[in-house]
Amino acid sequence: MEVFGYEKRIKHYTSSQKILLVGEGDFSFAVSLARAFGSSINMVATSLDTREALVVKYSRAMSNVMELKKRGCVVLHEVDVHTMSRHPFLSDIRFDRIVYNFPHAGYLHGQKSSEHNQYQIWYHQDLVRDFFRNACEMLTEMGEIHVTHKTTYPFSEWEIVKLAGQVGLYLLQEEKFSRWDYPGYENKRGAGLCDQTFPVGECSTFKFSKLLYHSTPYSYHLDLIRAYGQDSRINGPQIHHAPL
Repeated sequence: MEVFGYEKRIKHYTSSQKILLVGEGDFSFAVSLARAFGSSINMVATSLDTREALVVKYSRAMSNVMELKKRGCVVLHEVDVHTMSRHPFLSDIRFDRIVYNFPHAGYLHGQKSSEHNQYQIWYHQDLVRDFFRNACEMLTEMGEIHVTHKTTYPFSEWEIVKLAGQVGLYLLQEEKFSRWDYPGYENKRGAGLCDQTFPVGECSTFKFSKLLYHSTPYSYHLDLIRAYGQDSRINGPQIHHAPL
């Protein structure tokens, strides 16, 4: 964690950003950010689970939720990424960062389902595509959508960069993910033995932004500075256009 003046940073995130976290398990990722920032008044952390389900599934969920609330974070339950842009609390808010770690649609045929099955892959793709579609409507002009995802087969078959392109997003950067960058974060399962972590293996954080059109190279340069600082004049972001 780094401190720049009054702004505190942990990896990709700063205390001054308005951050939405979706698909939280036991809310340990949100707590990791909140502790780094000291305050989480700019954060909204959400889960698909009901409050009652969290108590049953995760041993530390409620203590994490209580800590987040004490630090000023808004915590919401039963937030579905398929429809979150129409959520009564979220619909009028625009975020600088929207974060979804290890999206998973659940299993079509229970725990015996195979991640290699094409129908299961399509099921996951439908989840990620709808997340992107909703998140697009909730971003600030220079906002980013971050998805952390396994990059080996069969998870690579989800083709999340292609899914992003289908809703008008492009890939700014892909960076290797390490759980150790977020002290206290535990990547919990969403089904089955939920209070256990799962092996993440090879995975990356994919950073997406809305496709912007610029009338002049100068206006494009100004947007790079706004998003990445003065150093972007030399190196620029690692921009990869997603296929449509």
